[in-house]
Amino acid sequence: MKKFLLGFLGGLVFAGLVVLLLFFGFLALFSVSDNRPTVADNSVLVFDLQGDVPERQPVDVPLPILGQQGGPTVLDSWQLLKKAAIDPRIKGIVIAPRGLSVGWAKLEEIRSQLLEFKKTGKPVYAYLRAAGTPEYYLATAADQIYMPPDDWLNVKGLRAELTFLKNTLDKVGVAMEFEGVGLYKDAPDTYTKTSPSPQTLEVTNQILDQYYGSLISVIAQGRKRDPEATRAMIDKGPFVGQSAVDAGMIDGTLFEDEVYAKLKQQLKAPADLKKVHAKDYVAVPVTGTGGPTSIAVIAGDGEILSATGGLDQFEQAGMTGGGMAKVLKQVADNDQIKGVILRVNSPGGDAIASAEILHAAQELSKKKPLIVSMSDYAASGGYMMSMTGDPVLAYNNTLTGSIGVFFGKLTLRGFYDKIGINKFLLTRGKWSSIDSEYTPLSAEQRARLQVELQAYYKGFVQRVATGRKKEYNVVEPLAQGRVWLGAQAVKNGLVDEIGGLDRAIALIKEKTKVPSNQPVTLVEYPEKRSLIQMLLNREPQNELATSVDKIMGGLPWRSLVQGGVQQALPYSVRVK
Repeated sequence: MKKFLLGFLGGLVFAGLVVLLLFFGFLALFSVSDNRPTVADNSVLVFDLQGDVPERQPVDVPLPILGQQGGPTVLDSWQLLKKAAIDPRIKGIVIAPRGLSVGWAKLEEIRSQLLEFKKTGKPVYAYLRAAGTPEYYLATAADQIYMPPDDWLNVKGLRAELTFLKNTLDKVGVAMEFEGVGLYKDAPDTYTKTSPSPQTLEVTNQILDQYYGSLISVIAQGRKRDPEATRAMIDKGPFVGQSAVDAGMIDGTLFEDEVYAKLKQQLKAPADLKKVHAKDYVAVPVTGTGGPTSIAVIAGDGEILSATGGLDQFEQAGMTGGGMAKVLKQVADNDQIKGVILRVNSPGGDAIASAEILHAAQELSKKKPLIVSMSDYAASGGYMMSMTGDPVLAYNNTLTGSIGVFFGKLTLRGFYDKIGINKFLLTRGKWSSIDSEYTPLSAEQRARLQVELQAYYKGFVQRVATGRKKEYNVVEPLAQGRVWLGAQAVKNGLVDEIGGLDRAIALIKEKTKVPSNQPVTLVEYPEKRSLIQMLLNREPQNELATSVDKIMGGLPWRSLVQGGVQQALPYSVRVK
């Protein structure tokens, strides 16, 4: 009876929430014409990115009291900067990023678009508050950089932190058991070792060296200094107020109103500048930014999950094999779409789902010209889904490759003993307990897993060889689970060239025979979903696994708890 009442009350609460959201959704629908942002003459675009800059549109929550949720996506940022460049009402830009949580590739894309905007001759200022490395990275594209007099500029170099949890797991009686293929496939090491392997140190140091070199190059270019002087400048950080000016990191310390007054003076504006924020300017139509040819931009964003339990839609935390395949087919069947940019930002995940996505992408490629554009991550399963045989672009600092597989499971026998749980296993079949959380893997079971994992691995390498039009024996030495940066991947043939959205669009124009100077209309997929759609279609997720993923990072927990063979990047990167 208690369960019935709880279920009944839960149903009432859920129904009430849906009704409330529907009400506000209809309210927002009928009032949308009155709330469209406008741009006045003598305006300045405030490019105030915060938090993540996702590859796909966030869920729309139709609650007026919350206002517009989320900020621009990467594609939004690209489009709004293109619009601002030709919009006569926009007289300049003030870059005002804060609390960014993005990777190096996205920073590279956005900064390159800011540099393109500067070619118009319109001024670009940066105003920083509590800024760290990612915010400063973008600010170096500006003509002048300012921050408040007593504020903090936390730029002091880079570091890598490698966390190992084996001793902690041993204390609570939990064992993480893995079998994998690939000398560099070290994703499980966080849970099975107490220190990094030589291979992990080798790759991590290479990545850190390139990231730091890229940072030095960008700052040197932006601040017009040579690399050695730039290194010396960074070694004086972090900075407070005037010390940032003295070191040459910024041009001055001003309050916000003083920055806009200075910009107004430079522009010789007759009146105060009007501010239009990035998230509002996204929705502003500007003549000359669209074209008769429609190009789909498909965002393959997040961890790759298996489509168990009927989950066939994109989730906020990742993508499913079935969901991605559905979207790819939708684009393939749309006669209005003349070409496709597959934008990949994924550390990988479930091996079977990754193969399913690749198959759907290959079928799409048979019908329409396709270009693959890699973002922060396109590794392991994310790399596999890119192997359609079409041109592949990456940024210098994209994390890619990681061609390898592993199988893992939790063994909780020790933990169960500590809390008094006993289990008796009754089995039929020689390998029926191979994935039991109560028994550790035997030597014979490990040998059996290796047979299957080797088959998965060879299949993965062969798919790469086919997609890259190379011999298996040429690709296999580049595999072994090793992570490559975009610049390295171009040199070893895993990626075709360095380039972002501009280059991807140029290539797709060539393939679709659209003149290079003719604008195209970019159509985003998957389509933006509302919270109501999410509630009606969403499968309950393992919230514990999601929380653990946030704490530990690296290993794809949402995919791992579903079981099966994994193709996943061994770590995540956060720019700080």
